[in-house]
Amino acid sequence: MTAQSPIGILDSGVGGLSVWREIARFLPQEQTLYVADSVNAPYGNKSEEEIFDLASRVIEFLLTQHVKLIVAACNTITVSCIDRLRQAYPQIEIVGVVPAIKTAVALSKRKKIGVLATERTAKSSYQHELIKKFARKCEVITVGTNKFVPLIERGEEGQIREVLLSVLKPFIKHEIDVVVLGCTHYPLIADLIQEELGREVRLIDSGEAIARRVEVLLTKHKLKSKQKAGENRFFTTGSVEKADRILHRLAR
Repeated sequence: MTAQSPIGILDSGVGGLSVWREIARFLPQEQTLYVADSVNAPYGNKSEEEIFDLASRVIEFLLTQHVKLIVAACNTITVSCIDRLRQAYPQIEIVGVVPAIKTAVALSKRKKIGVLATERTAKSSYQHELIKKFARKCEVITVGTNKFVPLIERGEEGQIREVLLSVLKPFIKHEIDVVVLGCTHYPLIADLIQEELGREVRLIDSGEAIARRVEVLLTKHKLKSKQKAGENRFFTTGSVEKADRILHRLAR
């Protein structure tokens, strides 16, 4: 690998494009190679062993493309097997996705925060430890749901609107003022979530923090690109048309 090699980004589907967007904005000189494993989405209802196997297959492909760093742009992969993946592929840095609970605590005026995640992430010891570490003095309402990811993958905005109110009701009931989007798919429907919760509720995700972490690691390993603009390539195991539609929306 060299400084001109691409950054590899993987997700269970198109959700990680929300992370790719921040990396592309923050590091426009870098080449990226994104893989959406949409044919196997969602990962949230799979076992840890299945998630590890699926993520490993994508990483193996990324390594054949000589990527210089890998971003697992998926909360479910991170909470299920990020340490195991790092042990399996010690030759390359692998960046995971951490729910922005620490940031939410700092921003919350009422000290009432919500975390919207997939069921697996919501139940994970990983997320519970983050809450215990950073949010002891806050009321934290966690909502775990597997309803949104398949709908986002299929681009079914109408059905997303139909289930939003019931899913978000606990946040409204407890008068939450900051909501952590604990799945990389959720920033793709942030406008719909914001509409339901109201403008006084702040939504935050981990995209920018991940981009900054990527820059730190590239600098550390002397792998920052010096070219003016990087090329972005995208692969999917699912529908090219659906992935392309979301890409065009993000590029606006």
